[in-house]
Amino acid sequence: MRIALTADPEIPVPPINYGGIERIVDMLARGLASRGHEVTLFAHGESTCPVERVSWPGASSISKLDTTMNCAMLASKVLTGRFDIVHSFSRIAYLTPLLPFSIPKLMTYQREISTKTVGFGHQLSRGTLEFSAISQWMVERVRHIGKWYIIPNGVPLQVYDFSAEVAPDAPLVFLGRIEEIKGPHLAIDIARRANANLIIAGNIPAEHNGWFQQNVAPHIDGRQISYVGPVNDRQKNELLGRARAFLMPILWEEPFGIVMAEAMACGTPVIGTRRGAVPEVVVDGITGFVGETVDDFVSAILRLSTIDRAACRARVERLYSDRAIVDGYLKLYEEMIARRSEISATSER
Repeated sequence: MRIALTADPEIPVPPINYGGIERIVDMLARGLASRGHEVTLFAHGESTCPVERVSWPGASSISKLDTTMNCAMLASKVLTGRFDIVHSFSRIAYLTPLLPFSIPKLMTYQREISTKTVGFGHQLSRGTLEFSAISQWMVERVRHIGKWYIIPNGVPLQVYDFSAEVAPDAPLVFLGRIEEIKGPHLAIDIARRANANLIIAGNIPAEHNGWFQQNVAPHIDGRQISYVGPVNDRQKNELLGRARAFLMPILWEEPFGIVMAEAMACGTPVIGTRRGAVPEVVVDGITGFVGETVDDFVSAILRLSTIDRAACRARVERLYSDRAIVDGYLKLYEEMIARRSEISATSER
């Protein structure tokens, strides 16, 4: 297949530091190319993903001028490039000039979904645009519009080493952006009440530094509560692999949470809040625990010995590995292309 793959213009693929969606696009592009498919990636000019790349002329997704330039460039390249399918991880607006054309188009959502834009895309494309999301929770309000598929996010398994066991007093880990909705302050409370050590890792967005200084920094003592800053893949693998559990006490509706898959790939169980996609990713009592209160988290920590770390790894291998994700998208591409070919053949009779 000849596949056009798009990512937003703000962050390179793969990202240098933070960039969850860009990591998924990079993983997918590499996986597709390794299976012999021709992939052209439309992305940030400093992207290094080892496939054919085209740089966006506009650098901002929110700029109307940049969006217009990106729309025009994508349409020109696709309509002259004999692509079999267009798969967008960027803004649906970039697909606007292509919507009336018969080429199959897939729009993947990893952020909040707008009923208005989905309806617009579905209507203007006359069914040639189909949709996917990374969790069932995301599509509750829009599943009645067009065709929807669920293909979760995943992780490259070779990056994460499985740890079959850890010490009984191994630390708990919180890994993510350091801001209120992610719940690092709750992780601190949980660790203290469970009499456990906690390692906090992640970047502090500039706009949340004041909140960090008031609600997290005063509790960091370098003994029970430690903060190690942002971590790269190697450090993340080591940190998660030696953890007793990964804490995810979120205060918002997380669409997926790749770090849950990263933790489980290391064999580390996840204890998360019953919000967003957490109950879909974590099998309560099997690969971790799902709760609603600080008390639930503390109780779960006391039951961690009942979790088989091999079951955590096995779930990622089956559902959230790079192989599983590439398999899922390839199957969908084939179905979409075959369906469009049947429609075209029928219309020509």
